[in-house]
Amino acid sequence: MAPVNQPKDKKHEKAQEHWTEKAKSGGKRKMDYKELENEPQAKRLFVRKISKPPKKIGWSGGGSMVRNHQLERQHSIVHYLYQKMLGGSIQAWLRQCLQLPFLHSLASYHLFRTARPFDRRVTCLEWHPVHPSTVAVGSKGGDIILWDYEVLTKTCFIRGKGPGDSLRDIKFSPFEAVKLYVASGDGTLSLQDLEGRAVQVISRAPDCGHRYCKVCCWYCSVDVSASCHAVVGGDNMGNVVLLSTSGEQISKKRSHSKKVTHVEFNSHCEWLLATASVDQSVKIWDLRNLKNKMNFLHMLPHDRALNAACFSPTDGAKLLTTDQRSEIRIYSSSDWTKPQHVIPHPHRQFQHLTPIKATWHPRYDLVVAGRYPDPKFPGYMVNELRTIDVFDGNMGKMVCQLHDPNASGIISLNKFNPMGDVLASGMGFNILIWSRQEMVAKKQEHLLKAMT
Repeated sequence: MAPVNQPKDKKHEKAQEHWTEKAKSGGKRKMDYKELENEPQAKRLFVRKISKPPKKIGWSGGGSMVRNHQLERQHSIVHYLYQKMLGGSIQAWLRQCLQLPFLHSLASYHLFRTARPFDRRVTCLEWHPVHPSTVAVGSKGGDIILWDYEVLTKTCFIRGKGPGDSLRDIKFSPFEAVKLYVASGDGTLSLQDLEGRAVQVISRAPDCGHRYCKVCCWYCSVDVSASCHAVVGGDNMGNVVLLSTSGEQISKKRSHSKKVTHVEFNSHCEWLLATASVDQSVKIWDLRNLKNKMNFLHMLPHDRALNAACFSPTDGAKLLTTDQRSEIRIYSSSDWTKPQHVIPHPHRQFQHLTPIKATWHPRYDLVVAGRYPDPKFPGYMVNELRTIDVFDGNMGKMVCQLHDPNASGIISLNKFNPMGDVLASGMGFNILIWSRQEMVAKKQEHLLKAMT
């Protein structure tokens, strides 16, 4: 009996199964061009080049180590421009696209320079708003150093009063870059010049009146707004004081039940203010309507005491919070009631450690924070490194870790300069400067020439 012609679909399936089995079997030689031409058309349709699985991205060398974690696939800039032509909003997408090359450059970041100018630990750090290579750093002894890391001898050192004069926070004046607003442990909020003179004491915390205690109330945080011509400070009693830059008090309220660890104006919305406290809450305020302590716009409850609450510098639409244990949160202005991302991260607090605070990159939605490995933290590994961790603020995922064997301590403070290409860190008594490998080589060559 003559064979029955099978439908085309069944022939197609059989050809596919036959080719799959041949592909699975190993040790077969590759067919040449003539043999491939003689193969049935159905077989030729299913010849595919199998790509190799992607490898993990990593880099090490030159005394420092950087781990780049797997990044999600992102479209090219052409895709975003096409979306713009169609009428879509591409600001966030475009920023995400431009962020990718910077993430790849982080793989070449090295420790460039270090300094140990203090006899007590570093407590605060702030970049100069005009000179991108100059950073101001304060200590627990009240000392301040203004350090240009690109010049060997260009430093300005302001001697503090020693024990009890701990600097809690510093901010450069937006009107005179040679002056600093200082929140000090001596109970004052003052404006100082770079020679250490208190040009103006704009606020003094009230004395508790106890005869055995010299200072019972002090300022813990400060920020200044150029658009509002206003200064805000938070003290250890939960008070938030709002003043004009000339020192006139606008309002003073007990906004929290405990110490206010961080205050910050929103740079994109002049009337918006965030305050963080060890009473396990962050509050967002409208400066146009400060009637009483319950008149906040939003309260963001947390499970632990707070170290910081920072608005995103790119658009001011996100808020980054750091607790005193194991959580970094990112909130979005679209819905302040719940966090957009909750990032588990070990950075536990203890008395003799400068509080770890996560900060934003000035140009991209990236978050940087020092890691303090905790044996009780899920996923802890023996001999885990004390790295600087970088997270994507849009996805909440870790994208990079920086580490150098010459800087093995707990790195509490981390801030990128206004240009976003250099990172300054505070580690115990030390100041660390990180930069790209090619820039490090050029700068070191320049410094060697200056020495000789």
